[in-house]
Amino acid sequence: CKVEPSLSGAPVGGKYQFLRQGYFCVDLDSKSGKLVFNRAVGLKDSWSKIEKKR
Repeated sequence: CKVEPSLSGAPVGGKYQFLRQGYFCVDLDSKSGKLVFNRAVGLKDSWSKIEKKR
């Protein structure tokens, strides 16, 4: 997943929303140049349910 360059200085524990993905927080294992994000909350995907019914 690609993120904006402005997140390169994201602090550990920082919370962010990735469009159409969900909410994520910066993991303790993150290092300069290699960020690790953990999903906190996924977004509801109602479109896939509609497609399955077709």
